[in-house]
Amino acid sequence: MGKINGSRDWTQIYAIYGMEQWQTLVFLLFHAVFFSLLSLIFLFYFESIFHFFQAFLSSPGAARFAAGFSGGVTALSAVCLFFAAANFFYSAGPLHYDMAQRMVGSVNDWSTVKLALDIGCGRGILLNAVATQLKKTGSSGRIVGLDPSKITTLSTLRTANMEGVGEYVTCREGDVRSLPFGDNYFDVVVSALFVHNVGKEYGHRTVEAAAERTRVLGEMVRVLKPGGVGVLWDLLHVPEYVRRLQDLKMEDIRVSESVTAFMVSSRMVSFRKPSQHVVGPGEVRLDWRC
Repeated sequence: MGKINGSRDWTQIYAIYGMEQWQTLVFLLFHAVFFSLLSLIFLFYFESIFHFFQAFLSSPGAARFAAGFSGGVTALSAVCLFFAAANFFYSAGPLHYDMAQRMVGSVNDWSTVKLALDIGCGRGILLNAVATQLKKTGSSGRIVGLDPSKITTLSTLRTANMEGVGEYVTCREGDVRSLPFGDNYFDVVVSALFVHNVGKEYGHRTVEAAAERTRVLGEMVRVLKPGGVGVLWDLLHVPEYVRRLQDLKMEDIRVSESVTAFMVSSRMVSFRKPSQHVVGPGEVRLDWRC
């Protein structure tokens, strides 16, 4: 995997940020090894397995086909599981770091940013990328990391100090569906691999879950200053987000090409909040709440 953007090795990323949902990686690797061993058994004991199938199937050709097919399926399952584990490992660290740099790069001028918000800051990969950019530009700005878990926010502060940007970072616990900030508060709002989890208690494909996700989008827009920039990277539901942003009359909505993350499609969306929200001839609405 090597270095990301020529400046950070994947071993450094994992040393600082660790891995979320490591149980999933262990699960995938365990089953990959299991199916690999099973396929080796089919390879070395094929004749015995063939005779076993022949006891149930009258045709020797059918029995041989069943034994070969079963062995092929187990081998293919092992390959797929190893690939899934590798993609999960890559997505959780190097890809996340790389996408954080791309998200930072989608904001033209960080020197004028006074306040930024990271919704669902998690381990702090994106949060610290923004803080590092603020530090590079000599900005006096700060970034706030918001996460539903207090334990996570404390861990995120530790990673910020490890990255040398602790003075640019504030973390707090809060409900992302009702952000604890006033209207028009932040110059930039970002979020990475988080919004798709909102409302998951209802099931990802339910109307209730979609309503919760769009509520977060509305809150993101509400706390963003007129002229401010929002950047979102997420899985699965990006077309839904784009429709919501269009409904909210956001400007300069841009969607990146698809990137495979955690074995599914992911995209980055950036947008700008207009200075005024025109909803009809001669009518201007300044209330951005859903």
